Amino acid sequence: MTGRIHSFESFGTVDGPGIRYVVFLQGCPLRCKYCHNPDTWTSGGKEYTAEQVVTQALRYRNYFGEKGGVTVTGGEPLLQIDFVIELFALLKAKGMHTCVDTSGITFRADDEKTVAKFEKLLEVTDLFLLDIKHIELDGHKELTGLGNENVLAFAKFLSDHGKATWIRHVLVPDITDNDELLYKLKAFIDTLQSVEKVEVLPYHTLGVVKYEKLGYEYPLKDVVAPTKDRVLNAKRILGVIKDE
Repeated sequence: MTGRIHSFESFGTVDGPGIRYVVFLQGCPLRCKYCHNPDTWTSGGKEYTAEQVVTQALRYRNYFGEKGGVTVTGGEPLLQIDFVIELFALLKAKGMHTCVDTSGITFRADDEKTVAKFEKLLEVTDLFLLDIKHIELDGHKELTGLGNENVLAFAKFLSDHGKATWIRHVLVPDITDNDELLYKLKAFIDTLQSVEKVEVLPYHTLGVVKYEKLGYEYPLKDVVAPTKDRVLNAKRILGVIKDE
């Protein structure tokens, strides 16, 4: 089986524990206003077999240490869930730690075939990085183009199956940097049983250059990064840090 891949990163340090070999898959159904990889949206990319990716990743195995491994991200990697399952099965056979960075948007709790595929994915995945873009339905639609029903259902699915999960949340001034929304997100996270970590990711504009090259208008051109105090505030509300 082949997968459509945008690019690779050999020594990733922000996509899961330890040093990671990061595989960026092509394609995404979301159009997040702050996306820093708009070049992964479409169905382009170069085709690789799962075996080819494993061979490349294993070249860096000596650098991974006890905690490192392979992370697939995107785009939305689970648009190519069959490829990810095959890739991770091969990696697990080599004793590698596997991680998926996903929005959960492709999950369908009411579709038996989809659920069955996700259950197979769980068998070969050690860690899920789940991006919760916005805790409210309308806000999620405004920010990404789609609602968050599947995202929240997937979070519950991971919890019900006891799968290790890190929750990621991008803090955007005037969009997600709002105490009421942050408390709602914290209340939801508190219902989950397998969340090991929560990460607050400050909004940045590093993707603007890519928008310009692609001829796209950047939707948040007037938005600046959140202040240090607001980032700390979000971390306190979400329980990332605690006041002494």
